[in-house]
Amino acid sequence: MEDVVVMFPSIGIGHLISMVQLGELILTHDPSLSITILLTPKHYEAASAANYIKTITGTTPSINFHHLRPLHHPPPDSSIHFFDLVYQLIKQYRPVVRDALQSISEKSNIKAVILDFMSNHAFEVCRSLNIPTYYLFTGSAFGAGIMLYLRTVLEKLPGSLKDQKFYIETPGNPPICSLDMPSTMQDKDTDSYKNLISTSENMAKSSGIIVNTFAALEPRVMKALADGEYIPDGPTPPTYYVGPLIKVDTGDDKCLDWLSSQPSKSVVVLIFGSLGKLKKDQLIEIAKGLEKSGQRFLWVVRNPPPENEAGHAFEFKDPDLDDLLPAGFLDRTKEMGLVVKNWAPQGEILRHESVGGFVCHCGWNSVLEAMHAGVPLVAWPLYAEQRMNRVHLVEGIKVALRLKMSEEGFVTAEELAERLRELMEEESGRKIRDYVSDISVSAKAAVVKGGSSRVAVAEGLRIRETLVGLVSGFMSGTVRTVL
Repeated sequence: MEDVVVMFPSIGIGHLISMVQLGELILTHDPSLSITILLTPKHYEAASAANYIKTITGTTPSINFHHLRPLHHPPPDSSIHFFDLVYQLIKQYRPVVRDALQSISEKSNIKAVILDFMSNHAFEVCRSLNIPTYYLFTGSAFGAGIMLYLRTVLEKLPGSLKDQKFYIETPGNPPICSLDMPSTMQDKDTDSYKNLISTSENMAKSSGIIVNTFAALEPRVMKALADGEYIPDGPTPPTYYVGPLIKVDTGDDKCLDWLSSQPSKSVVVLIFGSLGKLKKDQLIEIAKGLEKSGQRFLWVVRNPPPENEAGHAFEFKDPDLDDLLPAGFLDRTKEMGLVVKNWAPQGEILRHESVGGFVCHCGWNSVLEAMHAGVPLVAWPLYAEQRMNRVHLVEGIKVALRLKMSEEGFVTAEELAERLRELMEEESGRKIRDYVSDISVSAKAAVVKGGSSRVAVAEGLRIRETLVGLVSGFMSGTVRTVL
């Protein structure tokens, strides 16, 4: 029977891409292996995900997609937060996942299962079948550490985070204000909190944690993890750094043509992730700030979220720019800026020679793309763990400038203009640009032949016959190479 590694990504194309890229990394060193990725119908409802799956199927035959049957009564989309929806969906899929793994094992030798951390409810299913189970954490080493640290910090509090304000001391990082922790951690009585605690417990019991980062970016956090500081009351599972796992595409787009007409390192990019939406008053303030800054810019604009929107919708209708932006803004800035509706090829844009800065929502995929491209950041968190990430980016690894914002997250035109000028023109911005340029060299070196991520995988595959399973050997190689 063939050896297979089974993967179960979370919903969202960013999570799916990271899982596929990890599979490709493994296959690079052992083409005899097969990768099987489990998918619920929710994984490929979005056109972007469906097209991506079709592309991978055509180009990488060793990666197979196993489509799980639909549920009879799936959780409703509109009445539940997206984060809780994902956890609830995976929980309902546990019997289906068990059947799928048993079916796969009849024809293949399952060497390991790799779960997305939001696919946590499948963990006990895998363990009950005696399959070595790993987590792919698509965020930072810092985020993985916080996930493991939750039981130490939050469970010992007399109440919920939302009821108190204090600074949380975390190994290898600056203190984090309790208000900057994700909303899903704020209230002990919510399903979101309970899901995170369950994930923390299971990650600590797993065969290992795979993290989408690289050694040069987060050395202090990696050392704290290796020293067991994030789980002070027990053993820490092996933690492996295989990034940056980013999608590198090439293609044609009108915004790339526009960038080619701009001077080197002169353009600031404003893109707020796949789900980022801002209210109309904030869009107007951004437009005013861009004019005040005097900087060249490329800005992706989406319609504001509806007032009654639950969670973060995936549907994007073309915005009416004349209605959303200040009168005359497009005409006044046509020589210095480009406004794009809804979507632009972020990775290709950041790698363009004319790009010198990135106003970023602090999502980890976007951070990695910027670090790989050598583009410094202005940190503008919007949702999920992004406020926590901002602390890490600004104060921890020092690759971003911090935007001052209100408690509700509003940023004034004056503040945006000042931070853009600082990044692009002042000495403090130059220091960040120089440092991120060095980080870019390390990021690229990690994933090429002979780099830390590639060498780690190769070493692990070579010694797999003398260790417990393929992935156990793969992970042991990573620890020796990186730490």
